[in-house]
Amino acid sequence: MKRFLNEFNRHAIYRILFCMIFLSVSFFACKKTETPVLQSNENSSNLQLNNNASQFSSEVIDKWITMQLRLDRDAVGIANVAFSRYYAYSGVAAFAALGPGTQVGSSFSEKLRTLISMPQTDKSALFYLPASVNTALAFMNRNMYTTATAADTAAIDSLETALNNSFISQTNPEVLALSNAYGKEVATGVFNWSETDGYKHASDPYIPPIGPGLWVPKPPSYAPASTPYWGNNRPIISGDIDNTQPGAPIAYSETPGSPFYQMVNQLYQQSHHLTPDDSAQAFFWRDIPGVSSPGHWLSILQQVIQQTNSHLDKAAFAYALTGTCLSDACISCWKTKYQYNLLRPVTYIRNVIKDTTWNAVITTPAHPEYSCAHCVLSAATADALTEIFGNIGSFTDHTYDYLGFAPRTYSSFNAIADEAGHSRFYGGIHYKPSIDTGLLQGRKVSANILRMLNLH
Repeated sequence: MKRFLNEFNRHAIYRILFCMIFLSVSFFACKKTETPVLQSNENSSNLQLNNNASQFSSEVIDKWITMQLRLDRDAVGIANVAFSRYYAYSGVAAFAALGPGTQVGSSFSEKLRTLISMPQTDKSALFYLPASVNTALAFMNRNMYTTATAADTAAIDSLETALNNSFISQTNPEVLALSNAYGKEVATGVFNWSETDGYKHASDPYIPPIGPGLWVPKPPSYAPASTPYWGNNRPIISGDIDNTQPGAPIAYSETPGSPFYQMVNQLYQQSHHLTPDDSAQAFFWRDIPGVSSPGHWLSILQQVIQQTNSHLDKAAFAYALTGTCLSDACISCWKTKYQYNLLRPVTYIRNVIKDTTWNAVITTPAHPEYSCAHCVLSAATADALTEIFGNIGSFTDHTYDYLGFAPRTYSSFNAIADEAGHSRFYGGIHYKPSIDTGLLQGRKVSANILRMLNLH
């Protein structure tokens, strides 16, 4: 299909996504917002009162992504998969905050009022859209990262204030106040909606099934099953994980020469013959310590927005769509993991191959092996980025420069996803068939989302 070849197509796509998101956010507070009428003497050349988000840079989103990545790095006691929610709902709030103005938002206001209850605005309302996005993202990060350090909490407040102060010279105080109020009201609705998606029960007590070939907690931490009920969470868009579940993994067997034995032995033999680049891939995509696996893709999104000089409308749309694909791909994957409860390589290699001191190159996660989470979330997110930005050409990922890792260069978004997936084989924590299955599963999730949004 044609990708954003003209303004009409781009805004049509935005309208579809915005409608799908707000169909789910069914309890936005229904308030009539008083709207200022700008007098002629206020319309000076230095005031930006344009309700077209494409006229603004994506600086406000860039700064908040930087903040969110900082919060990811500093977070303690949060399961890796949980960051997918933060990414997704932040993107939804940023995109929704564009609603009161521009060709993207104003064309939706009347239609949305017939579908759901949401903040109401007059058609003549004037908003400074970067301010609405700023307030929305400040609210989301402040309320999602409830265990943030005092320094990080202060940093959220400081960034919100600094950006608002920078907007003073760009707009009128009354418009700025209205924009802030709208951004907060939208974010409140998105956050309240997010609180009902089921994540609070994702770590309820769980007793893993026992039997041949089934997952068991492994050394060195022997940690209990991580977020065993994440697969029960409500997706961002209803129906987007339908028909994405893969079939059963290869039948378990301890017989030498059996397909299962050969699958594990392939990984075992490879672990003794890793090239320097194999190891580099494994550690680059380990993602912990770091910014989390979802956070790594958020970092990639930020770099792509910068590389393409995307404006506010496209950046907000990309934030929402990639976050949705990533988050819902994780739900699909966790549903698979705890349906099959397949054991990890370290268990089989120690108990069956009898190399009792063998360890994976990277730490084995505390959840079942099948399917590969990195593969599912990476493939889905790569598809979303491809849909939005097309073939970006050469892309160099600098996510882990701060840790001293050499940046890695790719020819496409799908190439990034493929490496992210196969890095888990080199890391010693996923079998090859689980990687191939996970990549396909992620692409099924993104295909559902893109089709429902008429992007496919």
